[in-house]
Amino acid sequence: MSAAVFCLLLMPDPFFHSARPMPPSDAGNHSPLAGCAILIAALVVMVFLIVISTASLFRQSSEIIKFTAEQPVPIPLAPLEAQQTELAGLTARLATFRQQLDGKQRATLALTAGELNLAIAAYEPFKDLRGTLRVTGIGDGAMRLAISFRLNGKPRLAHPDERGWIAADPRFLNGTLVSRPALLNHELVLTLDTIEVSGAMVPREFIEQMSPYRITERYLSDKMLGPAMAGLTRVGIADGKLVLERVPGETPADVIGKEQVDSAGHRLFTTLGIAACVFLACAGIVAFSARRAKRRRSAGV
Repeated sequence: MSAAVFCLLLMPDPFFHSARPMPPSDAGNHSPLAGCAILIAALVVMVFLIVISTASLFRQSSEIIKFTAEQPVPIPLAPLEAQQTELAGLTARLATFRQQLDGKQRATLALTAGELNLAIAAYEPFKDLRGTLRVTGIGDGAMRLAISFRLNGKPRLAHPDERGWIAADPRFLNGTLVSRPALLNHELVLTLDTIEVSGAMVPREFIEQMSPYRITERYLSDKMLGPAMAGLTRVGIADGKLVLERVPGETPADVIGKEQVDSAGHRLFTTLGIAACVFLACAGIVAFSARRAKRRRSAGV
């Protein structure tokens, strides 16, 4: 309705013009029909994008409900009381490895699943991982992690005590991540092979969107962990352990392509590109039609 009113306001009113007729060529140059048609086409494209985005959001939420739960599954922490000796040894090894990263010699640190869980339970920087993640095994080139991750459920109107006007009830991804360690821009990440959930199947699209899982992104700005990750040149799995290495003179090669990191963004840009092409096509048709009509009027004169 607003577009139609706008078009009517642009139409020339004979009561505000002199009785002298305008030349046909000038009238054709100032015809508002082409501009109105382009405005309507832009509004249609905008509505199309809103509808597609909303439908995609609700469809994704409906799929997430199929393999998530309403409540989290408790992830146990490694007991510290009975492992004080192991913890002291782990702390000494980590300090030595951190010092070697600043030197010119080759540095290697191999950690078992138990040592990784001990580090999560004991060290303050890893407190955000507690209760949500536990390494259950390392072998056959992959790491298995028991997880209970909080996700957003289906969108709904916010309750009076909630901020904003759109909210979502939490859902929990309770299962096992099967992943492989890798380096990406001085950051230790996990490429996901699959996500195992009891009694359900996680869609491949969801796994690809979640991979690589940037488990250490929060530590990039950490004064101790950030520089330590930046000093790594290799990560891998050997003999049932996570192996971190620094080889002097070696430049770390990111084994994960940008297309994996930005796969979700690529899909969004593809949708926007299609919408832009539709809009440009409509605008071109309108402009071509207006120019052709103008030539016909000029030929008639």
